[in-house]
Amino acid sequence: MRVVVLGGGVIGVTSAWYLAKAGHEVIVLDRQDGPALETSFANAGEISPGYSSPWAGPGVPVKAVKWLLMKHGPLAIRPHLDPAMWSWVLRMLRNCTSARYAINKARMVPIAEYSRDCLRELRTETGIAYDERSQGTLQLFRTQKQLDGIGGDVEVLKQFDVPFEVLDRQGCAAAEPALARVSEKFVGGLRLPGDETGDCHIFTNRLAELASASVDFRYGVTVQEILRDGRRVTGVRADGKTVQADAVVVALGSYSPHLLRPFGIGLPVYPVKGYSLTVPIADPAGAPVSTVMDETYKIAITRLGDRIRVGGTAEIAGYDLSLRPSRRDALEHSVTDLFGQGGRVAEATFWCGLRPMTPDGPPVIGSAGIDGLYLNTGHGTLGWTMACGSGRVLADMVSGRTPEIDVSGLDLGRYRA
Repeated sequence: MRVVVLGGGVIGVTSAWYLAKAGHEVIVLDRQDGPALETSFANAGEISPGYSSPWAGPGVPVKAVKWLLMKHGPLAIRPHLDPAMWSWVLRMLRNCTSARYAINKARMVPIAEYSRDCLRELRTETGIAYDERSQGTLQLFRTQKQLDGIGGDVEVLKQFDVPFEVLDRQGCAAAEPALARVSEKFVGGLRLPGDETGDCHIFTNRLAELASASVDFRYGVTVQEILRDGRRVTGVRADGKTVQADAVVVALGSYSPHLLRPFGIGLPVYPVKGYSLTVPIADPAGAPVSTVMDETYKIAITRLGDRIRVGGTAEIAGYDLSLRPSRRDALEHSVTDLFGQGGRVAEATFWCGLRPMTPDGPPVIGSAGIDGLYLNTGHGTLGWTMACGSGRVLADMVSGRTPEIDVSGLDLGRYRA
């Protein structure tokens, strides 16, 4: 089949890779001048299946109030008259129960675990390099209350046989030696040794280069609409020209709902802005070995080659891409508090991107309910974590094959129900 993939971020490029491997003729359209120049550009660098959790959970509404009042809190809301924003917030709040959290996390962990396995297989097959490390994630707790509250997450990790370690101060310092210098600032941690790290932008560009032998990448192209004849898609209109297709894959992240509205498809994906700093390493011994998740501020601090990537903040502000100094202050506070000698923060690059969030947490992968129209979007903070698995599952669906894992509950039908 001739398949057009809309979006050249990590989700779109991995989808194209696996579709081409399945024997399809693939075209990728993206408005940017190259791959991974929006949300995939400077994310936190984590490949964290074990940390795949919905943001909507029990206690989150109360926590959200506290976060909004914190000086360096992880949440910011900039309200405006956008019905989609308030609809998304209300739907998220409805998912903040123990029962819904368990269901949603159980949908997220398998696709994330599968994706990491697919990435390892791809790495072996191609030799692709992207400043990757396989040294785990350490979720760091500054208070005993945080440490005592991990029971629910641990039960899900056990359910899916995800390796984990609950560590005291000494154990955290053994996993991340630089933390020994500030051991009085935390009480313990939850380590997920199977997690990995890597530069998503580098990975996506190198995979696009490898795929270019069989995939037609077209950059600087704006897609106006998806075309259909009755209940079947026939292609897309881009820059006023028709690109014919037997199937269309929407992998446009936060912008995915825009092209679906004319079809009457209400995709509940909304942008939640995240920020990052990319800090040159000054003292390798004072920098993280892998990823440290500062639980208090919800900030991930990740080693990427000769750089430290500091990513975090959930800012609900629509499609606003302005860089706010207060958010930079929060990122700087976390990284200098824990790894004060590790990087040259004054030389850091400041960036923001729009995470495509669903109100319940899991992504949306599968048919849009119209013949030939497929979705691969809504991965939120976990696009890099879930990219390869999502692309492979999507390619199986387009090819009429049964995916290797159970993906029930990941399609659009869960919202209709």
